[in-house]
Amino acid sequence: MTVRWGKCVNRNCEDAQNGELIPISEEEAFLCPQCGRPLVRENAGRPTKSPTPIARTSTSAAGPGALSPPPWEPPAPSTPAPPAPSAAAEKRSMPLPLIAGGLLLVLILGGGGFFVWKNLLGAKSGEADPHMTILRLAGSNTIGEELGPALAAAFLKEQGATSIEIISGAKPEEKFVKGVLPGDSAPSFITIAAHGSATAFTALAEKTCDIGMASRQIKPDEATKLALIGDMLSPASEHVVGLDGIAVIVSPSNLVDKLDKDQIRGIFTGEITDWSKVTTFHGAIKIYARNDNSGTYDTFKTLVLAGKPLAQGAQRIEDSKALSEAVAVDPYGVGFIGLPYVLSSKAIAVSDKGIPPLLPTRLTVSTEDYLLSRRLYFYTPANPANRYTRMFIEFVISKRGQDVVGNIGFATQNVAQISETAPDDAPQEYKQLTRGANRLSLDFRFQSGQTTLDSKGKADLDRVVSMIADENASGEKVMLFGFSDNADDADVSQAQSLTRAKAVEAELVQRGLKPTTVRGFGSKLPVAGNDTEDGRDRNRRVEIWIKK
Repeated sequence: MTVRWGKCVNRNCEDAQNGELIPISEEEAFLCPQCGRPLVRENAGRPTKSPTPIARTSTSAAGPGALSPPPWEPPAPSTPAPPAPSAAAEKRSMPLPLIAGGLLLVLILGGGGFFVWKNLLGAKSGEADPHMTILRLAGSNTIGEELGPALAAAFLKEQGATSIEIISGAKPEEKFVKGVLPGDSAPSFITIAAHGSATAFTALAEKTCDIGMASRQIKPDEATKLALIGDMLSPASEHVVGLDGIAVIVSPSNLVDKLDKDQIRGIFTGEITDWSKVTTFHGAIKIYARNDNSGTYDTFKTLVLAGKPLAQGAQRIEDSKALSEAVAVDPYGVGFIGLPYVLSSKAIAVSDKGIPPLLPTRLTVSTEDYLLSRRLYFYTPANPANRYTRMFIEFVISKRGQDVVGNIGFATQNVAQISETAPDDAPQEYKQLTRGANRLSLDFRFQSGQTTLDSKGKADLDRVVSMIADENASGEKVMLFGFSDNADDADVSQAQSLTRAKAVEAELVQRGLKPTTVRGFGSKLPVAGNDTEDGRDRNRRVEIWIKK
């Protein structure tokens, strides 16, 4: 029996913390028996019947969604190879027919290799060879670093695949997820090229990927360029994978614990250059930032920099982990990163005008109350030619797929009840109604002047109904509380907040659930400043509470 050795990289897993090598037979999925996460292949000098895979590097230029071909595993020879003859002896003894046959074999293998390479780089046929690449993902490094491979491995397992492995490509941002599907003898591959959110839309346009990964929403000009394959803002093409909070990070040795958004902007634009301006110690601030292709950087520019340029001299880093590790060991460093990549660095609490500071946690991110929370997206053609595209998306947004999102460290969209106490400045009626009740781990949000839900809201409604049904609760326990921004006078804000709460009520009634309490509280209890459009978007929301 062939045995493969691997290491678990889930920092919350006991096996990973102990650094243990784990033996897995060829017939079993290459997953950690302790936590179920995919293992990283390790040879460690132990005997094995097949060599450790080696990534092949393509020398041909290709689009942003293209990858070097995945590794292949040549069979081990059954008998020892004889000593190689000298070049002179080989030249004397090799007959002409053998030379001709060898050349023919090289041409055949070379041609076959070309077609394999072409398929793996994403030939624009829409259908991959079932024994080769079945799905191609390109875009966000935040998603592609760990979440994309973990979802791909879990998806293959869901399809009944065996011998599942995550294999590094020729570049750190490229990975291949391999598994043998039922009825197949050869492995199938899911390829992941994580070079930044901007490359997701280029790859979709060039048809070098099936799914674009983005840690920000698609921009209008990008959506226009992709209009031929569908409305990128429609539920058919835009899929929320999970929720993330952009954490502002410093070294654990740094004394700062919280900053407001104006201070963060001043630091990253170069207006504040010494820590003594925001805390009690002195030292020149060193800035670490993601590269220009990064969706994390793009979101940070929108939410924090407000159109101002990043400070000159900032160290730009493409890889999320590398940036976090650099900040963790630099007592004067500061950076920003996705929630799962805080790692050994320290996340600080972020506040806004009149809003208490909040740390990026799964709760504050899942409700989108944290000021720098954001959504993670998969974008697809509205009618994908590749049948695995729709299958993969359906798995990702399912409860099982969302469990994977949570295991990686992002905020899952699976609904949970949270025990929470109303703030001191809350309206008296709100305090009375929520006393002894639990808040659900999501809010419904609305664009200015609108009462219709977006693609995430529609999916969340189904999740809420499923959760309540699973817990044998009834509509008599469900309460909806609407809130608005302060763009209008108090009466208009009050009416809008109630209208939005009733819009959610109508959707729940259609799904067989009738809430018992529906209230509007106007512009009370803002979770962000109302001086920006993003802040007003966060304040236009409907909370769901469940009576115990």
